[in-house]
Amino acid sequence: MPTGGEAVSPLSGAAPVARRVPLRGRTAAPPGSLPVRPIFPFTAIVGQEEMKLSLILNVIDPKIGGVMIMGDRGTGKSTAVRALVDLLPEITVVSDDPFNSDPEDPESMSDFVREKFKNNEPLFTNKKKIAMVDLPLGATEDRVCGTIDLERALTEGVKAFEPGLLAQANRGILYVDEVNLLDDHLVDVLLDAAASGWNTVEREGISISHPARFILIGSGNPEEGELRPQLLDRFGLHAQIGTVQDPELRVKIVEQRASFDESPLFFRKKYQTQQEKLMNLLIAARQRLNTVQISSELRIGISQVCAQLNIDGLRGDIVTNRAAKALACFEGRQQVTVKDILRVMPLCLCHRLRKDPLETIDSGEKVRETFQKVFAI
Repeated sequence: MPTGGEAVSPLSGAAPVARRVPLRGRTAAPPGSLPVRPIFPFTAIVGQEEMKLSLILNVIDPKIGGVMIMGDRGTGKSTAVRALVDLLPEITVVSDDPFNSDPEDPESMSDFVREKFKNNEPLFTNKKKIAMVDLPLGATEDRVCGTIDLERALTEGVKAFEPGLLAQANRGILYVDEVNLLDDHLVDVLLDAAASGWNTVEREGISISHPARFILIGSGNPEEGELRPQLLDRFGLHAQIGTVQDPELRVKIVEQRASFDESPLFFRKKYQTQQEKLMNLLIAARQRLNTVQISSELRIGISQVCAQLNIDGLRGDIVTNRAAKALACFEGRQQVTVKDILRVMPLCLCHRLRKDPLETIDSGEKVRETFQKVFAI
């Protein structure tokens, strides 16, 4: 698969206005507009359907909990994630808040914004694209969590805080390439933030907390080490991808990459219509998500499958329900079907199965076999 460039810069929002209600207009920049460095178009990626579906479902419903993409090197993992930036919709944020607080959700506001909200002060808002933040493997804990200026705190009595990557990623996407090589102490930080939705920084008796609700996307090569089970379970979906073996598809991938390298802007322009179509589908799906229904019979069936597979906890049940609803919504249906559940269930449960070194059956196939027994298909 191709390997892509850097993330596109967030769009500048409309002029701030004093209002509590978020602006309803959605004015995303056309995917063919000039980025800092051209990004390979998402719709031009050949194959790897599981990976692309996992990313799309998380954009539609961020509460799915992210995706872990594991596969051979050179299979387009980073390319697909970075290509997702073009498709991210806009959100309404408080203009002068570094944590991207939602002006209509007091529970997830930063302390600064919540204080204004309680005092009935006007909140200036603007629109911005959902941010995708890269977490480099060599990042320090201060860079990830943020730092407190102790000198100002002691001399001026103010909590001077320099936001970190978790602050930038709030209400957005946090991407960790080669996540299985991440230092253990940073893994613990991510686990704490992902579990609570908040990041707390404490230095010399001074404590500052801020919201840190993000979609965690990780990628890695299994040959370079396994992921800690505690972190793996935090990912809503798990996409296992491999090298394309079909000679015709391999040739097409090579040609696509060569065309993009020769003239990135012209190549992006060719896919502008497809990019805009997919972007509009994602925006519409996010708006309709709460209207999609799933019957009690299907919910019971999902839980029966999880029980028969001895899935620990209830996260597998919850994620499968959410992913099935997101898929039905993306494809324009108001009711979840059995086929929707079958398509998403391996992505939701494979990484949650108890590992048996003597078992030869593929984990995805095991999930599908159990599904067929429970749903009698």
